Amino acid sequence: MKWGAVFAIVIIAILMTLFEWPKINQNQKKEKVAFMIVTGIGCLLAFLLIIYPEMPGPTQLVESIYKPLGKLLEK
Repeated sequence: MKWGAVFAIVIIAILMTLFEWPKINQNQKKEKVAFMIVTGIGCLLAFLLIIYPEMPGPTQLVESIYKPLGKLLEK
């Protein structure tokens, strides 16, 4: 089951890249690098969520960082 989801994510990432890559001009190297980095990070996060579904999300991370600050500002 998990391997099927990982395979689907890889296929979707490849299709996204094949669809979007020709639309980026050859002179826009920074945009291509940014596209690949964002796509890679998205795939990595998707893989981690499939393997570790109980992993906390980014919202919980932000909450844990700013909750003490919010309590400090309430006083």
